[in-house]
Amino acid sequence: MKQAIVNGIVHTGEEINNDVIIIENGKIISVQKEIPTDIEQIDLKGEHIAAGFIDIQINGGEQLYFSQTPTEETIQDIYETSLKYGTTHVLPCLISSSKETILQGIEAIRNYKAKYNNGVLGMHLEGPFLNPLKRGAHSINQVRKPTNSELEEIICHGKEVIKVITIAPECFTDEQLDMLLESGIVISAGHSTMTYKEAQYYFSKGIKLVTHLFNAMTQFGHREPGLVGATLENENVYAPVILDGAHCDYAAARLAYKLKKDKFFLISDAAFLGRKVASFKWENFDAHLDNGFYRNEEGNLAGASISMKEAVQNAFNHLNVSADEAIKMATCRVASAINMEHQLGKIKPGFPASFVTFNDNLSRIETVNYNPI
Repeated sequence: MKQAIVNGIVHTGEEINNDVIIIENGKIISVQKEIPTDIEQIDLKGEHIAAGFIDIQINGGEQLYFSQTPTEETIQDIYETSLKYGTTHVLPCLISSSKETILQGIEAIRNYKAKYNNGVLGMHLEGPFLNPLKRGAHSINQVRKPTNSELEEIICHGKEVIKVITIAPECFTDEQLDMLLESGIVISAGHSTMTYKEAQYYFSKGIKLVTHLFNAMTQFGHREPGLVGATLENENVYAPVILDGAHCDYAAARLAYKLKKDKFFLISDAAFLGRKVASFKWENFDAHLDNGFYRNEEGNLAGASISMKEAVQNAFNHLNVSADEAIKMATCRVASAINMEHQLGKIKPGFPASFVTFNDNLSRIETVNYNPI
């Protein structure tokens, strides 16, 4: 059924206007000045509206953790829970695991997408080909160097499902890196000990994204700028941040934003959403809530608890940016980082009818999702 969304302040991702959004069958079919009189109207009564948020790194929903149970049930938990917090499109994240678990996760995503036409875009495979010195909460038993045969199998089974893969490029041969680059999977550099010079070399090879800037990577130094410095300097590289005040201090985020501008965006990296899981233990991974943050038994951060809604609110409140700019950090910028800017993240004809509405200071953000299931 065709509907018209009227009387809203429309944040298209390119401009702010008062246009009318015409939607039908889960798609935006027109953005226009005229208010049609022959179709149902949805009156926003002066509220703001933008595209729904995109989270390319989320590990769990309210109850289930994808790497522990890579099933369709977990995917549904992640998707349904994300909708409660303004996120309409997700990449469930599978952290370093056995090859069998990785293939199980790929199959679960593939089967889920065959059944449902919603905002599950595919999978983020974070690992297992990471540098053990920067493995973070990933199990030392699962982090490993790639072999040609395992890499080929993962690409063969997953190249239509895996949208992003986090790797430590220094652990790859040139041949193996070329295999990934040619697959079409977006490569994100992370959990890495790369020097500044090494990072710039791999960026020149075609890597345009890093995984959670500042975390699990070589830090900036005045004599060795590291992966952080290379990312901040290179104008082609996207820099996502977990903006919860713990994974990244707001002052560091403000500096990164000043340097990166339209390449700066937000992720949740949430272990669980809603903070309903107070403690969690799986194999060598453990986490418990401590003053709103997940930490392991050693007191280290063990996955985030923030939602994209909270991340956007934190951007507005702590980065000295406008509401429109904070929204872009969770929508069109994310889509561009994963080469989906022509399909997601804006209010344009042909894009999903999945939105957030919000007030002037972003203290209230609500999901409005017309994408059919």
